[in-house]
Amino acid sequence: MSLTTTMDRTHLLEELLEIGIALTSERDLYALLERILDNARRFTRAEAGTLFLREGDHLRFAVVQNDFLTAKLGRRETQRRLQAAPVPLSEASLAGHVAKTGEIINVADAYAVGIRQTLAFNQAVDGSNDYGTRSVFVVPLQDLAGNIVGVLELINALDDNNAIVPFDPDYEKLLRALASQAAVAIRNARLEDLSFKDNLTDLYNRRYFALRIDEEAKRSARFGHPLSLVFLDVDNFKALNDAKGRPAGDETLKEVARLLVRHSRSFTVITRREGDDFGAILANTPKAGAVSYAQRIRGVLEDHEFAHGRVTASFGIASLPADAASAEDLIAAADRALNEAKLHGRNRVATL
Repeated sequence: MSLTTTMDRTHLLEELLEIGIALTSERDLYALLERILDNARRFTRAEAGTLFLREGDHLRFAVVQNDFLTAKLGRRETQRRLQAAPVPLSEASLAGHVAKTGEIINVADAYAVGIRQTLAFNQAVDGSNDYGTRSVFVVPLQDLAGNIVGVLELINALDDNNAIVPFDPDYEKLLRALASQAAVAIRNARLEDLSFKDNLTDLYNRRYFALRIDEEAKRSARFGHPLSLVFLDVDNFKALNDAKGRPAGDETLKEVARLLVRHSRSFTVITRREGDDFGAILANTPKAGAVSYAQRIRGVLEDHEFAHGRVTASFGIASLPADAASAEDLIAAADRALNEAKLHGRNRVATL
């Protein structure tokens, strides 16, 4: 074993300890999963990687990284293309096979795998993105009870000359350790969801919102990253409730929540503050980006065919450091902007 390899693995063990400590305090599951995938790729020199979460009978893309496609298409377009649809476990795939069997897969050439009962490589994604997958290492994310909660997939190990080579099988123990950390993070996040989720909409609740906005404001102040807050109220919701009854109102709120999640990025924190009031925490997003997001969501709601009639919403936006210096001030500023939207006719986006 070379001195460089020994040092790399020592650093990885140190990173594993740091991730373990972070698990006790970090509430952002996706930040942890990004960190785990970053380290798995760094120490195996993988060009790309994906962390899937298992949800029922399919795998959902939780974190996707691909240096080659990002350089060619940009991060946002790469994410859009690679996170387009979940992977059904009923279809043969490398990740699906690992999710169902718990086996580790390490192949030098994915195209040589062929098609077996549950094991296959889908070349369509490569074809649509002009990408070439060769070496692949896939590890299950298995919790202490033996449940497979997701899959870690690494693609195209690179040598010192950036040529694609097979993954070193000696990395299996280290990747298992990283996968174990990821499984713990997922388990903790799902347990935490029980106390931080709104019963009606399954969005995060007011308690979680208070914790996250405080954390993100501190992170913004520390690193100088912009932070935006979007508040929205469903217009004339009381009239809908009075005219068609509470079940119709509840159904409408659940559909609004589904649309918000569907049309937001995976790391955007969507919350139901109370009643028909919702909030979106947009980390690393300046005011212009928040306005663009709010206008898009406003259009989605206005154009959607709700079961109980047309629904629109009013939006208020505030940002750090443009409009406030603390989480408390940011919330107050977003509330003021929301009131402006209501006063000036509703179904609109307002800023300070």
